[in-house]
Amino acid sequence: MRKLIFCARDLRDYLKEKMDVSKFEKVRGFKPTLPEFTDAPAIQNFLFGLMKIYPHCERSYDAPIYGETGIEGLCLDFNCGLRLEIPQGNFHVRIGDDNGQIFFDRDISDVRLISFEKYFIRWKIEVALDGEKIFEHVFNPEGYSVLIILRQRAPLGDTLAMLPAIEEFRRHFKCEVSILLPEYLKEITAHLHPEIKHVDKISFENYATFYLSAIMSPLPYLPVDPRNNSLERMAGSIIGIKNLPAKPIFKPTAPRIFSEPYVCIGVQTSTPTKCWLYLGGWEIVVDYLKSLGYRVFCIDKKKFQREGKYSVEMPANAEDFTGDFSIMERANMLYHAEFFIGLSSGLAWLAEVVNCPVVMIGGFTYDWHEFYTPYRVANRLVCNGCFNDIRVSFMIGCPYHKGTARELECQKKIYPQAVLDAINRLIVEKNLTPPIFN
Repeated sequence: MRKLIFCARDLRDYLKEKMDVSKFEKVRGFKPTLPEFTDAPAIQNFLFGLMKIYPHCERSYDAPIYGETGIEGLCLDFNCGLRLEIPQGNFHVRIGDDNGQIFFDRDISDVRLISFEKYFIRWKIEVALDGEKIFEHVFNPEGYSVLIILRQRAPLGDTLAMLPAIEEFRRHFKCEVSILLPEYLKEITAHLHPEIKHVDKISFENYATFYLSAIMSPLPYLPVDPRNNSLERMAGSIIGIKNLPAKPIFKPTAPRIFSEPYVCIGVQTSTPTKCWLYLGGWEIVVDYLKSLGYRVFCIDKKKFQREGKYSVEMPANAEDFTGDFSIMERANMLYHAEFFIGLSSGLAWLAEVVNCPVVMIGGFTYDWHEFYTPYRVANRLVCNGCFNDIRVSFMIGCPYHKGTARELECQKKIYPQAVLDAINRLIVEKNLTPPIFN
């Protein structure tokens, strides 16, 4: 049985950034209509190639379809997109959404149809045999089992940002949700969302499977480029949750182990280019906190990080709590802290989850990209926010000023006094009493 990929969006919207459509039009000899364009072998090979980015989704192309329709040989599910298997016969298939938009409408036989789009669409499928409608279905996961996959190297921050939408999906659609995620994230996920089941392997016997990842492209796994969306709303856009779900309630699993008030800091993130690069800035902040009587614990995984010409090191005047602690150990430590000072990082998201006030230092994203904190510190008077510009890629280095004196000025020109001001506001607004005043 052959496989055929169809697109809900106009195929040329996907191709325009990847290849010159006119080349295919010249080969075909005419300006093609969409179905003919979709059938072109070169286009099919290209689309299958794009979908090989994620092996989990690629496996679904050949995996059995267990969803029975009551029609012999006609099978349907929504595992990594819509999958519809049509037997031999005089079949006509129409696929659209519940708004009436049509994506695919043609006679077809002995084929497996696979949608290019892998995210939530209210698919509507109609199948006719010999001119008579024999099957109709509108996507609705209520009462079914749904698997949600997070990539095996899923960052802590991305995962914590996405979990509330997964729980809201389970609640809203009244379905059984299972999740597949990296081992290190299982304990905190189970603690925050005990109603979500955990699995250790992929099974395509579910009604639907979604793959959550904030890759820097909307093709074909995301409806919105993540650079134009907040992390809190990213998962919702993939699985069809439009509201911003409530934050889970964290209950500590370990008592406070330090009697003195303390502050946690995190000076590392996934790459040094996302770190605070003001020379000596962290030492100034730690000295100030210590002058107020606080103990200051650095809770990064590593003491030192280098990438290219940039390196970041734990401030020597902080207490060393770096190391391979579990996420729950870090969560408990943050829960009992006075506040946390860090970056756009997983530790900042963890602090937010456990209701530890956060001072976030960073100008490479805009404020709306991460969770809201009134103690965000960024210099908006220099070049900033390039991470959220879909025309460039921050991940390959400073996109505007690489190699010049202005390189990464969004991270270099955040002045220590601005951080100290945010700390002082937090202390006042949270009614904290620094130990020096006790």
